[in-house]
Amino acid sequence: MATLERSEAMTAPAVPAWGWLRSPSFDLLFIAGIMLAALVSAGVVVLRPALFTVVVVADMWLLGFHHVVSTFTRLTFDSESFRNYRFLVVWLPLIVLAGVIGLITVIGHWVVPTVYLYWQWFHYTRQSYGIAQIYRRKAGPLGDEPALLTKATIYLLPLWGILQRSYQKPETFLGMEIKVLPVPLLLVQAVAACALLALGLWVVRQAIAWKQGRLPVAYTLYMLSHLTIFAFGYLLIDSLDYGWLAINVWHNAQYILLVWMFNNNRFKGGVDPEHRFLSTISQKNKLVVYFLVCLGISTLIYAGLDVTLKSLGLPLLTVTLIAYQTLNFHHYIVDGIIWKVRRQRLQANLGLPPA
Repeated sequence: MATLERSEAMTAPAVPAWGWLRSPSFDLLFIAGIMLAALVSAGVVVLRPALFTVVVVADMWLLGFHHVVSTFTRLTFDSESFRNYRFLVVWLPLIVLAGVIGLITVIGHWVVPTVYLYWQWFHYTRQSYGIAQIYRRKAGPLGDEPALLTKATIYLLPLWGILQRSYQKPETFLGMEIKVLPVPLLLVQAVAACALLALGLWVVRQAIAWKQGRLPVAYTLYMLSHLTIFAFGYLLIDSLDYGWLAINVWHNAQYILLVWMFNNNRFKGGVDPEHRFLSTISQKNKLVVYFLVCLGISTLIYAGLDVTLKSLGLPLLTVTLIAYQTLNFHHYIVDGIIWKVRRQRLQANLGLPPA
């Protein structure tokens, strides 16, 4: 009888692994909802270019500044986190500030937005790769696939995109002068061929898994959203600025929801007396409060920064460039340090099984 049961278990069709990060409603918002919001934002400015400034301001206020402040919920909203990340909070911003000022002084204004163009491309791609890995882990054994194929599928299309932008030789980015890397057409075409090959192999693999009833559904949906956003952001939308807007909205909203989920999982046992403020606003029934607190803090910080910059009596373009890109570059470095999924504590707070 036991032998028969084992035989039936081996021949029974596999149950699809949904592999949600949290729940179907949360993940569909995270995957499809955010992607649609990003594409609609870009679509609005493509159809009505005069609305670009309005949409960018809304993106920065509701998502961009909020997204940077979300990082600090992991660094400074409780004493334990501040102790662990004191260097990142106190000294790293000064180091980054010195670096930005040095670049502008030695090379010129154009170098900072140029660095931003390429660094934000890598940062956005890297964040998406990390999220894809989380989804793959959530799918369990059905999420296993060749590591090289995963990386090729995720990285090659964005690489094709940024090389294509470089080949187009834009002279400005978000109204600022830039100087892109010289890229020959042959290189763009070679990377495009590799990206399409990797994508084709990945699609075939997912189709086979679906036919066998072994498709990691949430992971597959996330990968499709990643490919869609980067295709529109870098290849299908002609304007560099409008394409950036699509990816920026997508990236910012992703980050905000991911950090909220992290904090909610961290304090899922209820309010922690040792971390009372953060644990209180991170409860599920305080979701609106959490977002309003972060939005309020980001509004105060950036509004205060704007007033301060205007009162300095220095060239506004220069001080604004220094201030905002210091915040951006600091954020990129911090993210690369605090979001290492191989750490057991981070795995637990993301709801992942131990590696």
